[in-house]
Amino acid sequence: MAPADRSSLELAAAGAGPEPDDDGRGPRTGNLWTCVAHVITGVIGVGVLALSWSVAQLGWVAGPIAMLCFAAVTYVSALLLSHCYRSPAGAGADDEEDHKEAAQRNYTYMDAVGAHLGNKKQYTWVCGFLQYLNLYGTAVAYTITTATCLSAIKKANCYHGRGRGAPCGSDGGELHLFMLLFGAAQVVLSFIPNFHSMAWLSFVAAAMSFTYASIGIGLGLSKTIGNGTIRGSIAGVPMSTPAEKVWRIAQAIGDIAFSYPYTIVLLEIQDTLRPTPPEGETMRKGNAIAVGIVTFFYLSVGCLGYAAFGDAVPGNLLTGFGFYEPFWLVDFANACIIIHLLGGYQMFSQQIFTFADRRFAARFPDNAFVNKVYYLRIVPGLPAYGLNLQRVCFRTAYVASTTGLAVVFPYFNEVLGLLGALIFWPLVIYLPVKMYCVQKGVRAWTPLWVVLQAFSGVCFAVGTFAFVGSLEGVIRKRLAG
Repeated sequence: MAPADRSSLELAAAGAGPEPDDDGRGPRTGNLWTCVAHVITGVIGVGVLALSWSVAQLGWVAGPIAMLCFAAVTYVSALLLSHCYRSPAGAGADDEEDHKEAAQRNYTYMDAVGAHLGNKKQYTWVCGFLQYLNLYGTAVAYTITTATCLSAIKKANCYHGRGRGAPCGSDGGELHLFMLLFGAAQVVLSFIPNFHSMAWLSFVAAAMSFTYASIGIGLGLSKTIGNGTIRGSIAGVPMSTPAEKVWRIAQAIGDIAFSYPYTIVLLEIQDTLRPTPPEGETMRKGNAIAVGIVTFFYLSVGCLGYAAFGDAVPGNLLTGFGFYEPFWLVDFANACIIIHLLGGYQMFSQQIFTFADRRFAARFPDNAFVNKVYYLRIVPGLPAYGLNLQRVCFRTAYVASTTGLAVVFPYFNEVLGLLGALIFWPLVIYLPVKMYCVQKGVRAWTPLWVVLQAFSGVCFAVGTFAFVGSLEGVIRKRLAG
């Protein structure tokens, strides 16, 4: 077991070759398809199976239109942000020779905000607070959702063996055990050194996303054919009062809006791409492909689920027991969700890990606990693994805290919806628009500036509407419970 410095670990983890990258770090090896895999892992989550409920609240016309509109919003937001990977203005030239001479890379969202809006430090602080709060909350929610999926597998087997009316519910202790098991798995996965080393996990997670979304589509289609009719209506699920209908619409729009964006991980994904062709060019192609694939699956799952169940569509097609048989297929779909969440948790948490590594290294540059790396040859024939004690302790404590919060507050994902509404406009819309204007030198009151400000204003109004609806839903559930 031999010590080495932190820079050696970064080079080894990134797959270093004989020549370093333009910033002295290990070379990047990502390509268009790793980019697409990362994006799909970051976008398609278990929320896809709740989109049928959202379409049911909006109806056959407004539901699909809302999904297409938010797909367009997501693409535009990602397109704007992809131009901000390098700074200052003009650094992201498409010409390869100019590109090699480009200015600094912005490895994270916060780096980009600091580089483009650094004269206003409050942007960086607000961005960082909201971003990391959302990432941390997502990790907690994924822990809760995994326990729900494991419980659904147990229930499906119970209903198959004892009948649909059997008492097959799970108690709190069982859910807590499932959360602890997920936490233990994440402790192991957190030993992945950094985002650059995750391509294989993203491919697996993306494959799982396709699998369980496809199962949802297949089950919805088969039930619609079995019914002999397409259920649902143009107006959607009727409510007892107009006010209640408005709140439901707001919550449905919120669910759709926050199931798409992946802005907070976009620059981390772009930083994995090899510099030739230019990262921005590859990222923009990857955005178009991934958003197109995601939109197809979202429309298919949302519309076929509504067609199958109409106004009685469950909140989640798989864990909500819209389908009981074939039970083995429902079990398999839920297992795919769990595998996807294993990768999705790391997709979001690796940003916090990277931030912590950098902060510790800057604060304690000469501390052996923080900076020494010990190479361990775990499997003969494979490269040695670089073990850093600070990483082990911080990442283990992080996973333990997310698991603990999930156990103590098992309904935290209800609050996460509210948190998602809170960050939608500032992180997904406002800051990308503002940084793009700085990067490209867009002057006030020019046609492009007016279009971008109108885009931001409309999204602000929609985000506020969804935020109020989500807040009302949380309050109502709290009072009812």
